[in-house]
Amino acid sequence: MNAREVFRAGEHGLLVELGSGEATEAFHAELLRRREAGTLPVVREIVPAARTVLLDGVADPGRLAAELRSWDVPELHARVAAAVELPVRYDGPDLAGVAALWGVSVEAAVRIHAATEFRVAFCGFAPGFGYLTGLGPRYEVPRRATPRTAVPAGSVALAGPYTGVYPRSSPGGWQLVGTTDAVLWDTGREPAALLSPGTRVRFTAVDR
Repeated sequence: MNAREVFRAGEHGLLVELGSGEATEAFHAELLRRREAGTLPVVREIVPAARTVLLDGVADPGRLAAELRSWDVPELHARVAAAVELPVRYDGPDLAGVAALWGVSVEAAVRIHAATEFRVAFCGFAPGFGYLTGLGPRYEVPRRATPRTAVPAGSVALAGPYTGVYPRSSPGGWQLVGTTDAVLWDTGREPAALLSPGTRVRFTAVDR
């Protein structure tokens, strides 16, 4: 897995573009592994997104860019750390519509979602919001044609290939399938974010 483009991003930054979400997750994991092992040159921040990874505060951007282009990045393997389990009431207003898009009953849609092990590909949109992959192309759903002006905190939602949980009330156009009481972002906690890139996540269905 070594097909990637590397671009300068300011004086001390690099932007790495990759061909797929899977390649991006694998490359991000390799960066973290090498930094932990002490074999990655000085990099202050590593920020993954859907198809890119931004490296900021790079001590020698030119040298590192040349190295990154030649890295042989192995396939991504699941972390050995235990998955974060989020209890969910599958009571979202869009659940029936999602089930219809999948061509299954509401009960089957709940079973499919709750049986899936997800992984946080990257974070963004709002503090504590993780973009979770795992459902696969068969279960991709479109965003709502008209976004809601206020989505309640704790809403479990789907859009495209991703599942996410709204950490606070905000506008949003994702399909709402459930609700969790889990606190996704807490500045009094270390770390403040419950979910971070690479974290395994499972949703557990509880009574509505």
